[in-house]
Amino acid sequence: MKTRMTSAALAALLCAAAAPALAQAPAKPAAQVDFGNVRPPAPTSPYTKQAKALIAGKAFKAAKATLAAGYDQTVADIVTLTEIPAPPFGEAEKGKAYLAMLAKEGLTDLETDAAGNVMGLRKGTGGGGLLVVAAHLDTVFPASTDVKVRREGDKLYAPGIGDDTVGLGSILAILRAINAAGIQTKSDILFVGDVGEEGPGDLRGMKELFFKGKYKDKIDAFISLEPSGPTVIVNGGVGSKRYKTTFKGPGGHSMGDFGTVTPAPALAAAARQFGELKVPSDPRTVYNIGLLEGGTSVNSIPFAVSMTVDMRSSGKAELKAVEDAYLAILPKAVEAENAARSTKRGVISLDNKMVGDRPVGETPITSPFVQQLAAVGDALGKPMGYVAGSTDANIPMSLGKPAVTLGAGFVTFRGHSLEEGMEVNKDRDVESIAVTMAQILMAAGAR
Repeated sequence: MKTRMTSAALAALLCAAAAPALAQAPAKPAAQVDFGNVRPPAPTSPYTKQAKALIAGKAFKAAKATLAAGYDQTVADIVTLTEIPAPPFGEAEKGKAYLAMLAKEGLTDLETDAAGNVMGLRKGTGGGGLLVVAAHLDTVFPASTDVKVRREGDKLYAPGIGDDTVGLGSILAILRAINAAGIQTKSDILFVGDVGEEGPGDLRGMKELFFKGKYKDKIDAFISLEPSGPTVIVNGGVGSKRYKTTFKGPGGHSMGDFGTVTPAPALAAAARQFGELKVPSDPRTVYNIGLLEGGTSVNSIPFAVSMTVDMRSSGKAELKAVEDAYLAILPKAVEAENAARSTKRGVISLDNKMVGDRPVGETPITSPFVQQLAAVGDALGKPMGYVAGSTDANIPMSLGKPAVTLGAGFVTFRGHSLEEGMEVNKDRDVESIAVTMAQILMAAGAR
């Protein structure tokens, strides 16, 4: 995956910090599929022969038959979990239910960690290290959201049913299938329902797992499941920086204190300059002002106004460049407002807080880990495509650990909307889940 931009393009972006309106030559637009820019498939994997043997084996065929036989149960699990609200920082009830489901599948070392992640271990035969397979419990929706699932034909609708409840359901289905088939793996597999994947959670579940929890120095490889197609491997981690920037001032009456410095123009000036920054499309780099807040009344000079901004890139240098440009704009906007109006009653000040920090990362296409997963596609005649996305895998990727995100095995639509949904198609879904199951077994050294 390309994560380096030309020196000329990087210089142009850095110059934008001092002169935000300075344009650079536009880059060609990038095609969007699933999480990000699809890269060409790698050459045929050297593990293809091994993958073919796995898929053709009696044990795998038995596991796949269990997926088919248990399909209705898998859908029922997804419905049950969807109807338990799991807003950011409110995943506890859903986590408790999911831990009970994991327990029923015979996992050991069951626990809920300090962050709220729930997990259980499937012991291997030895010699394969520790593989984590995870899906996130949280959704983007507030606790008051109606999450009752409704069915219309072959479609199920409910906020959060796709992102990422299908991932939780697929983990249970895969567990049941490999247990029923008696498949052993060299690796221990830690199955996790994690918290804090969505926006405000800032990957707190993964940060607990990799930086603080009892497994922090023991994890050798990582796979997360998200709603995506069966021929996509998310091997790049799109990093993000998020700030809540507040401009403060003395406030006052709109008529009686007219002429006094006011934070609104300072914010407006900063927002305008930020909106004029030029960023590359390869690696894809974006920014957004998502929230505007503040003020007391229409006839009051505000005491404070704020904006919450999001900057993202799959390139580490490019993300730092746009962040540096944004940070350079802010004090100049404050300085300009303090020079433009009276500071007799006070001055404009700045309170800038980081509210999100997701690291950039990558697991190279050529790495043995990715090639083991790609081999399943090659064995089935369905070569994998490679994309970058912002997922739980960002944390282990940033630590240099082999990590990817794979498709959960269902077709979903309208993610993060009140009309979020999934399609129910047994034959297609079983085939898709079987691909992910084969990839997990390849990574875990199935015997």
